[in-house]
Amino acid sequence: MAAEAQRYREFRMPDVGEGLTEAEILKWLVRPGDTVADGQVVVEVETAKAAVELPIPYDGEVRELLFEEGTTVDVGMPIIRIDTDPSGAPAEEPSEEPAKAGTASREPVLVGYGVSQASTKRRPRKAAVPAQQAGAQPDTQPSAQPSARSEAQPGAHLGEAYARPGGAAGERPLAKPPVRKLAKDLGVDLSAVIPSGPDGVVTREDVHAAVRPEPEPVPVAEAEPAAADARERRVPVKGVRKATAQAMVASAFTAPHVTEFVTVDVTRTVRMVERLRKDPDMEGLRVNSLLLVAKALLVAIRRNPDVNAAWDEERQEIVHKDYVNLGIAAATPRGLIVPNVKDAGAKSLPELSVALTELVATAREGKTSLADMRDGTVTITNIGVFGIDTGTPILTPGESAILALGAIRERPWVHKGKVTPRHVTTLALSFDHRLVDGELGSRVLADVAAVLERPKRLLTWG
Repeated sequence: MAAEAQRYREFRMPDVGEGLTEAEILKWLVRPGDTVADGQVVVEVETAKAAVELPIPYDGEVRELLFEEGTTVDVGMPIIRIDTDPSGAPAEEPSEEPAKAGTASREPVLVGYGVSQASTKRRPRKAAVPAQQAGAQPDTQPSAQPSARSEAQPGAHLGEAYARPGGAAGERPLAKPPVRKLAKDLGVDLSAVIPSGPDGVVTREDVHAAVRPEPEPVPVAEAEPAAADARERRVPVKGVRKATAQAMVASAFTAPHVTEFVTVDVTRTVRMVERLRKDPDMEGLRVNSLLLVAKALLVAIRRNPDVNAAWDEERQEIVHKDYVNLGIAAATPRGLIVPNVKDAGAKSLPELSVALTELVATAREGKTSLADMRDGTVTITNIGVFGIDTGTPILTPGESAILALGAIRERPWVHKGKVTPRHVTTLALSFDHRLVDGELGSRVLADVAAVLERPKRLLTWG
């Protein structure tokens, strides 16, 4: 029986980030009956940080997908069941009795969770409860209490995908997680539902049947609010948007923000962008104002390195960093994310252009890696692309400063004693006032403005 139990393997939702507790199944890339190989990507999930493709660690045939697309699944829950020996003889369903110590198969260890230790407890076997016997007297034989996850068995059908045990008095009925959620949403008590599935499993149809009686007619006077509700849409907050909301609240109420502003004539920067686009060394590369703003910020950080730091609340220390991982706030269909260019301060202008282009393109495709989301030190947000002049950006958690670039517009400006049309923008720098005082923040912002006003300073200051 141990060999039979090993034949059916359940792949669990891994912790694909640092301390993530759940992920949403975006898209299944396989269906029951498909053959899969070790390392083959079978599902795309969305964590609180990014979309991630998960490979299966087994060879075999897909027997069942345990959750539907759009379902949020806790880390550690089985999500797909694989028959690792599809060419073999039909196997009996695995027993509910735990494997003996030393004979339990070991699941592959993935990031963030390990192998459950085999339990030495045993449970008496119970016969499956047919639908027609649902009302029969329960088995009075006591059963051992299951421990957290180590008591979860390979199961009569889907292992932990079903809530074992079922049928006996005081025990939870058998049902898949989606069916259990449906019952909860409809306010149905599963223990009162007559199961019609194999081995006494409650199906979706059983749950719907439990609420089939027609509701009482709604009085005409009470129908008015329903019409108003029809004009509202509710969207669950999850994934990237949920993580962003939590991070922004934590940042706003943890780090004391200070924001300073400066309006600057960037006419020479606009002209330099045009010249660089024609430069043979920049051929084929994306050159825009954001690229030169990024370079200007990196120069300002080199001149004022104390701004590139982080506050360690637990140890009550300021952590100074001798590298700059430059974050770029990117708007994506899933929400705002902030991937960063590693060691941006060490890159030449062409290298920085390539890195920024790849970072933004990958983010918009929803393919940003978790590594690109970690360890940022400062961030740029380009709100000018939306025609916005300025704003008060909120710090990315763990970072010391964020620079907002406003829209670049032609405005009347005093230049060489005369009022003339010039390209002007407003910069806003928010910083953590625990580690960046007003003088340091002002020097950084002034240096960025000075480089954009006279971009030749990139040669003398850089």
